[in-house]
Amino acid sequence: MGKKKVAFICVHNSCRSQMAEALGKHLLGDKFDFYSAGTETKPQINQDAVRLMKQLYGIDMEQTQYSKTFDKIPTPDIAISMGCDVGCPYIGRAFDDNWGLPDPTGKSDIEFKKVIDEIRIKILELRQHLSNK
Repeated sequence: MGKKKVAFICVHNSCRSQMAEALGKHLLGDKFDFYSAGTETKPQINQDAVRLMKQLYGIDMEQTQYSKTFDKIPTPDIAISMGCDVGCPYIGRAFDDNWGLPDPTGKSDIEFKKVIDEIRIKILELRQHLSNK
């Protein structure tokens, strides 16, 4: 059986969902296929997110990822909303989970690192949850 596809969804697909895709691949890429998408796109990934993911994990998101809409990714087995503080994007089905993460855009590195760490913890919890199914 193929790997389960996990999609992280944000409205803009430029910050939280991109970091989740990168961390998912980094931590559990051997077990699941990770994607991120939005209902709108931005011309580039959030530059603070890019800088901090490079600094913390040595991942260059701009090399491997770009802002894209939900219809540009394979149909996921699991769809996770990053947080509905800006209104939940509609993807044609219910979300399997809403992580309720605050958008760190425009905030300090400390706020960004908190969100990155929260994403890391939740991805590792996801592995636990999925392997119990």
